[in-house]
Amino acid sequence: MVLRESILNAILKRDTTQFDRGDVSFIIVAGAMVSFMIPGLAFLYSGLARRKSALTLIWAVTASNAVCIFQWYFWGYSLAFSPTATNGFIGNLAHFGLMDVLGDPSPGSPLIPDLLYAFYQMEFACVTVGILMGGIAERGRVLPAMVVTFLWMTLVYCPLACWPWNINGWAFKYGVLDYAGGGPVEIGSGVGGLAYAWVLGRRQEEELLNFRPHNVSMVNLGTFMLWFGWLGFNGGSAFGANLRAIMAVWNSMLAAAFGGIVWCLLDYRLERKYTMVGFCSGTIAGLVAATPASGFIHPWAAVIMGIITGAVCNYATKIKFLLRMDDALDLFAEHAVGGILGLLTNAFFASRSIVALDGVNTNVPGGWVDHHWKQLYIQVAYICATCSYAFVVTALIVKCVNAIPGLHLRTTAEGEKLGLDEVEIGEFANDYIEVRRDFMDWTAFGNGIGAHRPSAAGDRHGQPDLAQQDHGQNLRTEEPSSDSTAEKSLELPQADAASS
Repeated sequence: MVLRESILNAILKRDTTQFDRGDVSFIIVAGAMVSFMIPGLAFLYSGLARRKSALTLIWAVTASNAVCIFQWYFWGYSLAFSPTATNGFIGNLAHFGLMDVLGDPSPGSPLIPDLLYAFYQMEFACVTVGILMGGIAERGRVLPAMVVTFLWMTLVYCPLACWPWNINGWAFKYGVLDYAGGGPVEIGSGVGGLAYAWVLGRRQEEELLNFRPHNVSMVNLGTFMLWFGWLGFNGGSAFGANLRAIMAVWNSMLAAAFGGIVWCLLDYRLERKYTMVGFCSGTIAGLVAATPASGFIHPWAAVIMGIITGAVCNYATKIKFLLRMDDALDLFAEHAVGGILGLLTNAFFASRSIVALDGVNTNVPGGWVDHHWKQLYIQVAYICATCSYAFVVTALIVKCVNAIPGLHLRTTAEGEKLGLDEVEIGEFANDYIEVRRDFMDWTAFGNGIGAHRPSAAGDRHGQPDLAQQDHGQNLRTEEPSSDSTAEKSLELPQADAASS
């Protein structure tokens, strides 16, 4: 009993003397803001997809969040951040199940305790796998995707996080500047999502015709939820309530604003329309670039970065056509290319005076603005390593899972035609659009399949509903019988009586 009290007193004393309560409170709130990015991603993906597969993407992002939380608790945090591993590639199991993770200074910053750092980094991982789920858009089954999520977190994300953020990671020792996850989060999810989509294969050609987002309002809502959470993502990566955190927030805002403006103007040049999807895409591209750079650069550099990112990522959306990879939600163009541009921005514009604003990192050499010329090839080497590793290992994981009986990754051709919401989930994001007028014919698995009965909004798969037209002609040519009219007049009072 005495030993227990002494341990408790030591913990309380350490908590009150070693860590500033303002820093701790700030990171708790920042972590909660990052978690708000999960539904933001879900709504963004849902709005960008066709309505017949909209809910499946919401489900995939939501479920991958739960899988990631378990993996991070189980061994993910230990594999990424255990300070006793010295191989430079991946951690060990010293903190398996969060063992001995409590009140010691965190491996990322002495400003916050280890337990809080584990929570905050877990939210980063959850956002990353949520982005990855965009690779299954409109043709990937959700159960194999959850298996891929656990394996991908273990074999891809944990090593990528270890390299620049673990004190023994090879990229950390090499001098790589990656503030909030240009490699682990953005390149990992963007290149990994491209590899996932490549293994899945292209959607059927008829599904690629006239493809457009089904709910642009949802796209805008998801974008602003992401923007809000991103302020906690980048601001919190200073690991304290300090000037560096405020600088990161400012740089994130500037990069997002200029990225959205430039993307929208480029789309207007081609289509003479101010597209909402274009503005949202550019905003996200700017935020992606700010992820590795916002805590290293001056605001004027963030403006330059936002302009360049909005333009380059816009043109990068054409890469998938050159490669003939069906990256339906542009994970590579938005996240991988944006993350690469942010990392390169550090090589040119990272400033030691900005880094030192947190009062902890006072010896970071900076980039070209500080005459640290070799930072460019350090960043390029890191970019090449993360891109190649993420693509190759993700492709191998996905191919191996696909080979397991019962875990084939892709739905059938008929399932793709019907929509994953109907085949995989059994519910719809927009029931008032999806449910047919005849209750007994609401699902394609019912007796009415192929009957082409009339529906509330025509055929939901884009096929001409000839039966509905014929039915409408019959209604116009047939006169109602007097018996049926009398029957309806008798039924109405009964219905009113029943309702009362």
